[in-house]
Amino acid sequence: MNNLDKQYIDLLKTILEHGVEKEDRTGTGTKSIFGYTIRHNMAEGFPLLTTKKMPWKTIVTELLWFLQGRTDLRFLLENNCHIWTGDAYKVYDKDFDCEHPPFSAPYPKRLTIKEFEEKIMTDDAFNKMYGDLGPIYGKQWRKWDNIKPDVMQPHLYIKTNNIDQIINLIRDLKTNPDSRRLMVNAWNVGDLEEMTLPPCHYGFQVYTRELSFNERWSLYSNKPYDGNTLGVANTLDYLDNKNVPTRAISLMWNQRSVDTFLGLPFNIASYGLLLEIIAKSVNMVPDQLIGNLGDTHLYLDHLEQAKEQIGRELTWEEKIQWVMKNTDVEMENLYITEAAAALEKSTRDPYPLPKLNINTEFWPTESGECGEGPLDAIAVFNGFSNENFCKCLLEEDIQLYDYKSHPAIKAPLSN
Repeated sequence: MNNLDKQYIDLLKTILEHGVEKEDRTGTGTKSIFGYTIRHNMAEGFPLLTTKKMPWKTIVTELLWFLQGRTDLRFLLENNCHIWTGDAYKVYDKDFDCEHPPFSAPYPKRLTIKEFEEKIMTDDAFNKMYGDLGPIYGKQWRKWDNIKPDVMQPHLYIKTNNIDQIINLIRDLKTNPDSRRLMVNAWNVGDLEEMTLPPCHYGFQVYTRELSFNERWSLYSNKPYDGNTLGVANTLDYLDNKNVPTRAISLMWNQRSVDTFLGLPFNIASYGLLLEIIAKSVNMVPDQLIGNLGDTHLYLDHLEQAKEQIGRELTWEEKIQWVMKNTDVEMENLYITEAAAALEKSTRDPYPLPKLNINTEFWPTESGECGEGPLDAIAVFNGFSNENFCKCLLEEDIQLYDYKSHPAIKAPLSN
């Protein structure tokens, strides 16, 4: 059962029915509610909405960009990911209108967004000026500045090193999985003014629990334990020798500002993928994915698109077309009209959720040999800084299966 699309559609309905109109920094205006939670059981399928087609490769690209600790626009553009271009362009556009812009002769006219992207890709000087988005997610996840008092001059503060929150998280998961401090934070107050856009999803926490014997056996055999295979003690040893996971892991992210139509479906899938990657690396089973949402809004120019995704009754012409398209046998006109009259299908009924497979055959292991023994989780996440490793993840190792969806619904992005 696809409970995720149902929750999302219920949220759209809630905002449309109960949301209050508010102004916002983009000037577009929103319908907004405050406080909402979405919860998904990962065993029910990968959390990628089916009531509209989602850009899967773009979602993967952005997450890998975060995990590399990168903040540059060029990597995204090289992988045909354009979701951050508008925020970078806004900085350039504002500078262009200044009385004394920070650039001169080589850039005399205002660039279009397409020309701006081409400049980022081909002009190193321009890329240095406008191609970095500041200390946003990747910087905070992997290179949080550690500022401490100078030992010799306590009234002065110095930067001692960078804190890699992801590696700290993985290390704690391996050594203290019941910790209540398994958290990663992107809301660095001291860096906010330097960011092109302050984090919308500003932090996440993970939680693990021990799997029961029956859960472990079902993971291994795809069926409940019947008590007849082996003695319990021997079976436990057998499961341990087979490296069957002993824990389930859940992830909860917190979000201060939620573009419900364009952004939220993206965030759900991105954190679902992050949970899958972490779980695979530390040999745990993905369990619950939870989103705590603050200012949860629909932009006023997304209202009709939201209604389309909720689904509407088909017109008579659409019902006739649907029957003719979805019926294998030839039908006389009378039977076509009868079938159409009985049709109650909405245009956006959810499909089953897709499945995700992560191939770890070439990921580093504790033995030092790829594909042999438990994964070396720290080496895996350190490997994200390797562009070839990320390229393999993007093109080969992370594969989505059985994704069936309704067509995409276009909507303008407010920056």
